[in-house]
Amino acid sequence: MAIATREINLCLGVDPFWSPLAMVVTQDLVLRNYFREKTVIGIENLPMRGPVLLAPTHRARWDGLMLTMAAGRRVTGRDCRYMVTRTEMKGLQGWFLERLGCFPVDQLKPSLATLRFAVDLMLAGQQLVVFPEGRINRTEKPIRLKQGLIRLAQLAKGKGVDVQVVPVGLGYSEAMPRPFAKAAICFSKPMKVNGYGKDAVKDFNDELAFRMDSAEQAALTCVGRIKKAL
Repeated sequence: MAIATREINLCLGVDPFWSPLAMVVTQDLVLRNYFREKTVIGIENLPMRGPVLLAPTHRARWDGLMLTMAAGRRVTGRDCRYMVTRTEMKGLQGWFLERLGCFPVDQLKPSLATLRFAVDLMLAGQQLVVFPEGRINRTEKPIRLKQGLIRLAQLAKGKGVDVQVVPVGLGYSEAMPRPFAKAAICFSKPMKVNGYGKDAVKDFNDELAFRMDSAEQAALTCVGRIKKAL
């Protein structure tokens, strides 16, 4: 009951009409016709049950569609619940996102209701998506992560839930994917939170960033594009 109440206050949940329709439009029409090739790597690393926190790199607005295609209901039998910024939840885009299970977060000052709802989703064994870089990054600079994802995983652990964190890398044959480009997504082996405090947060984020980068390298290699070393 608590999770349903919090969901009503934040978003409209996964709409039984709009969600399947969006799946058909985005996966069967848009992605199929926009990219000439889509590759999924490391699908065996994606847990099919239990609470999961997906931690993808963020390189283009196509990332969400690619992730839902590779890890959404058609593959795992469950939806990807996205935590997105408040600005993404505005206008017509926000109207649709609100009906596809997305919910907003204030990155500078996350509300208690948002954090509780995110933890509730994990307690319910669902699949939560958080972009730990916090924004789209089209440069080739080293990955820098915010602390939001690790904090959520720690909150869940404090509630007795040992959530699996899956590093994900996305790659496109062009930095700004054009029609008929190639796209790839790579899932790395799941990680789990161990311990609390500043050192634990730093160690976890360092390892997560390394695995996200490695997954991204695999995706970029697949599409014929190598990330330059800095």
